[in-house]
Amino acid sequence: MKYHQVTTAYNQVYVNTLKMNIRNLTIILWAQLIGFFSCKVEKQNNDTAQVEERPPNIVFILSDDQAWTDYGFMGHEHIETPNLDKLAAESLTFERGYVPTSLCSPSLASIITGVYPRTHMVLANDRVLPGDNRSAPQPWRSSWRPKNYKKVIDHFKTLPTLPKLIKEKGYLSFQTGKWWLGNFKNGGFDYGMTHGDPGRGGRHGDYGLEIGRKGMDTLYNYIDLALEKKKPFFMWYAPFLPHAPHTPPDSLLQKYLSKAPTEYVAKYWAMCEWFDQTCGDLMDYIEDKGETENTLFVYVCDNGWIQNEDNPSYSKISKRSPYDYGLRTPIMYKWKGKIAPLRDSTTLTSSLDIMPTVLRLLDMEVPEELNGIDILDKAALMNRDAIYGEIYEHDFNTIDSSLQYRMVMTNPFKLILPDTDNKPDEKIKLFNIYDDPTEQQNIAKEHPELVTELKQRIEADWNKK
Repeated sequence: MKYHQVTTAYNQVYVNTLKMNIRNLTIILWAQLIGFFSCKVEKQNNDTAQVEERPPNIVFILSDDQAWTDYGFMGHEHIETPNLDKLAAESLTFERGYVPTSLCSPSLASIITGVYPRTHMVLANDRVLPGDNRSAPQPWRSSWRPKNYKKVIDHFKTLPTLPKLIKEKGYLSFQTGKWWLGNFKNGGFDYGMTHGDPGRGGRHGDYGLEIGRKGMDTLYNYIDLALEKKKPFFMWYAPFLPHAPHTPPDSLLQKYLSKAPTEYVAKYWAMCEWFDQTCGDLMDYIEDKGETENTLFVYVCDNGWIQNEDNPSYSKISKRSPYDYGLRTPIMYKWKGKIAPLRDSTTLTSSLDIMPTVLRLLDMEVPEELNGIDILDKAALMNRDAIYGEIYEHDFNTIDSSLQYRMVMTNPFKLILPDTDNKPDEKIKLFNIYDDPTEQQNIAKEHPELVTELKQRIEADWNKK
């Protein structure tokens, strides 16, 4: 074979070998790339699963002393609440929500425990025993007050609260604003603003009462702490708003002076908008942190308020009363992509429903002793035909000595049953609260059989074990 033939043959073998090696190398490279992207996709899927598995943050927004009528979305002609209006539009919003009692301390205790005052025993704001001197200008600052309340707090500490129960899900719980039960730790919170020390002025919130009125930084810091620790958080935002003292920013006061009948009313209206602004600040901060879609917002007011026109106090048919101006409140649930927005103007709900609803959303067991229902359980919601309430004297001792009223709310009737021992001169009242939402017409005489039936319902519920 000639030289050039040998060379040509050799070259051909070399080229074939080179092509084979390139092909093999290409196969190897593709295999590596496929493996790399497969691992990357798997990692991304795992990361996504971890995000999906993380429980939602939970934010309770709790107004203080605000009538059910006093929101833009509830139809008030003058009060502007754009942030709560937006929340209502994005939430499952119940316009006919109720708290079981129309005073802040027992109402807030019911929200955090899910049970009636007669169970958690925070019957009202101050426990007063026979012989206690109430003649001082501020009797709640007397030395006997914390001694008397210690028994209430000790009992409360034995109850399962929402912060205690959700610890197993890894939550960090934060208390800001109003809190009546001593130190925030008594409710199971991990961090909080309320020390509760009566020696330093502790009674119903102490430093917690500054949130909203003096900025939101402490609350923001709590959120940042949870995000830094990669923990879901539960935020209790219960500012001293629009509660008296009615000291709104001057810009808001000037806005309402020309619209309100008196300066007292203008101040209250301005306080409602100030509270709304702080709610917007809170929701904006969560949005800026990218947490809105993984946050459950719950809104409720602890009790109602009608501002007197001629003095800074409230009407006796609102706070501390058995009427809807004291008990009724919008209740909202928002979890973007999880709870469908809806405005419900007919279904009755209670703040006692908040705790079981939240627990079921977290796929947790609901303690049998809770008095509410999961409002996302349509069957349970439709099958419930009544909700109940109870009112005690502001300065209370025992259930028997302090009970003033019991109520049952149905669609469409509401019965107010005065206690025969403590309110012997008051008459039973029956209202059609759907046709007569401001409770002007007592129709008890016209419907004696209905009165008897609703009284029996109250007694049956009251005597449940």
